[in-house]
Amino acid sequence: MAQARVLLLLSGRPEPAGFARSVCGLLGLGPGAGPWRVYCGLERGRLLLGAARFPGATAQLPLQRAPLCPFWALEQQRAPGAAGPRPGPERGVDLAVAVILQSRDQTVLLTRRTPSLHSAPNLWVPPGGHVEPEEELLDGGLRELWEETGLRLPQGQYSWFPLGLWESAYPPMLSQGHPRCHHIVLYVLVTSQETEQQLQDRIQPNQEEVNAYAWLKPDVLAAVAASEDGPDTSESLSQYLPPFVQAVELQGDVTQSLDLPTSTLLRKSQNTQRDEERVSMGTKFALGLWLQHLKRSSKYHPYSSSKPESESE
Repeated sequence: MAQARVLLLLSGRPEPAGFARSVCGLLGLGPGAGPWRVYCGLERGRLLLGAARFPGATAQLPLQRAPLCPFWALEQQRAPGAAGPRPGPERGVDLAVAVILQSRDQTVLLTRRTPSLHSAPNLWVPPGGHVEPEEELLDGGLRELWEETGLRLPQGQYSWFPLGLWESAYPPMLSQGHPRCHHIVLYVLVTSQETEQQLQDRIQPNQEEVNAYAWLKPDVLAAVAASEDGPDTSESLSQYLPPFVQAVELQGDVTQSLDLPTSTLLRKSQNTQRDEERVSMGTKFALGLWLQHLKRSSKYHPYSSSKPESESE
């Protein structure tokens, strides 16, 4: 049996989250997309979640799912009282960590996933991926950052802060097919003491996973974060936004500057075809949390090591 990565505190004891059920639903968080605040135990290689405080909880974080989450939609289609399909014991919910990397000059790195990837190709996302067994969650995020971008952050030259949790499905809605992947993604803000240019000088993306990247400023990221729920801005950009942002595209051994239409980053998931280039819904959620943190950062004290404080509200 595979080691459970996401466990839910139900009836006072931890239980593995099953692949076919909505995590938000199992926690009794109600209909809708959220966000809800849940208690978390950030342990080696796994995540414990509970709707109420429990011994060992180290943080309280917002948890959200997509408005058209396929796992929630499937639950609504079941007959009242029906238990639904029972996945095998080896099929649980996967755990991933994504790094919102902020440079000293307050730009954030987003990467575009290559079109050959079996899940979420062409999406703009922060670096991240699966956590290994017995791996500290922050260490897993930093490892994925290095594997995808070649960036190793010197010890003592960064701080970190857990932003929130996203219940991720791929495909993200039933109209695009039955879900094949189910993750809880922990988004962590990692603030580097290096400037964008210093980080840029060392970046060496892994082209098996990344085929473009961009350092984006808060004004553009604010529009991106608001684009999923706000009015459609893909055709009429706000006056203060540039029509293009500068990105770097990788083609074999050659890197070239890319004028990326800002409208591409503002596309809504419900208005795009499956695997069409856009920013993922979870990324928009995380960017919104990052902007909130940026505004009130003087009240916060980010963690300077891999172990979080007893609780962060």
